[in-house]
Amino acid sequence: MTSHVPSTPALVVFILFFAMTIVLGSTVSWWRGRSHKGQSAAHGSEDWGLGGRQFGTWITWFLVGGDFYTAYTVIAVPALVYATGAFGFFALPYTIIVYPFVFLVMPILWQIAHDGRHATAADIVRARFGSRALELAIAASGLIAVMPYIALQLIGIRTVIEALGLPGEIPLIVAFISLAAYTWLGGLHAPALTAFIKDIMIYIAVLAAVTVIPLHLGGYGAMFATAAQHLPHPPEGHALMPGQSVPYATLALSSALAAFLYPHTLTGVLAARSADTIRKNAVMLPAYTLLLGLIAMLGLMAHAAGVVTTNTSSIVPSLFTTIFPDWFTGFCFAAIAVGALVPAAVMAIGAANLVTSNISPGLRNNVRASRLIALGIKLGALACVLFLNAHFAIDLQLLGGLWILQTFPALVLGITKLRFSAPAMLAGWAVGTLYGTYVCFHDGLKPTHMLSIGGMHQLVSTGLLALLVNIGTVVVVSLLVPGRSRKGATTA
Repeated sequence: MTSHVPSTPALVVFILFFAMTIVLGSTVSWWRGRSHKGQSAAHGSEDWGLGGRQFGTWITWFLVGGDFYTAYTVIAVPALVYATGAFGFFALPYTIIVYPFVFLVMPILWQIAHDGRHATAADIVRARFGSRALELAIAASGLIAVMPYIALQLIGIRTVIEALGLPGEIPLIVAFISLAAYTWLGGLHAPALTAFIKDIMIYIAVLAAVTVIPLHLGGYGAMFATAAQHLPHPPEGHALMPGQSVPYATLALSSALAAFLYPHTLTGVLAARSADTIRKNAVMLPAYTLLLGLIAMLGLMAHAAGVVTTNTSSIVPSLFTTIFPDWFTGFCFAAIAVGALVPAAVMAIGAANLVTSNISPGLRNNVRASRLIALGIKLGALACVLFLNAHFAIDLQLLGGLWILQTFPALVLGITKLRFSAPAMLAGWAVGTLYGTYVCFHDGLKPTHMLSIGGMHQLVSTGLLALLVNIGTVVVVSLLVPGRSRKGATTA
């Protein structure tokens, strides 16, 4: 069974829903009312970058869930499952591990940020350690880490536009311009509003897929049996292969530790109205994990439906065009595109906050500068799409995870009662970042590295290895160069 290029109805439905989302998000600042016209520059900047720190439980739930479950979920995870089988499901345990971490740590960070009017992770680190160099290091990590993650969202939008039959580089150009306009005009209120639309569309598309497609293929039993014949090492394709357990577990752990350190997820947290709002969300957000598990199975369904392609990123669009009528295919494609657009906007805004608050504080409270910086960040993401030759789209997200993990010691250990000095934290960040980057690019952007210990060879998450090197360096430098850390922030 092969897919076909959707007809005009698919294109019309796609344009209708995708354009509606962009227009709603782009014009939100106009129709929110004239009451904000007289606000100060500082309030205007905070309103654009943090939504005025006024989002309640439900808006925060949709916003954080919206920027946590992205094209990574709908495009990259099914693609990895299609190519590797059970190994691609490592994303499920990581989204379970992360929420106890969110419940315990994020309310503390929110309280520190609220009390000090901090907008970024680097702000919090500066308040804790009193080090400008460490502040710049944390800001640089967030800025660089988010670019390949935005690149993954651009790939998601490009993929569905390509599936609609648009030729050449037009899909990538459309994806970039749409994201740029949506973010420039709407600020954080745009994704906060349209996250509702995005999640409803994604749920409709996924629930239809996990219901209709298995029925079309003869049921789940037949679907699993057929898929197993195409997965690596049949008939064991539904289980982890020998040697996959450690990379599976370490990728899940490193992804969980990194997930809420990104500028976009932390921006969603800091935009909440209260610490209690964050705790409630830590309890409610695991509902998205169920959705993720269903979406991951689309990779298996593609095998059972006879979809064959060397471009794994096109697996889900190809599956939908194979099974669904054209009009509903257009709706599903719009859901995927919106699902990439919303989080990509939050990512660009979160990274822009790092520049205006930490790297170039003279631009603080300058909304126009924030918009220009967000545009520059999206250009950097576009360069990642064009020049980073990742084997799987998911590798781009895991590359960003490697870099953002190096902020974990300063940000998370920094709010505990452990006393590490700023020089030790800075040394750990530098060594961990350089080591992880070298290993990752040496291995061809693969997220795991072959570790040889005592004659045994085992693949381990490169990001987790770099984090261990980072923490080890912090401990060693602290012992060799004793120093006292600043106690300017609340500790756990």
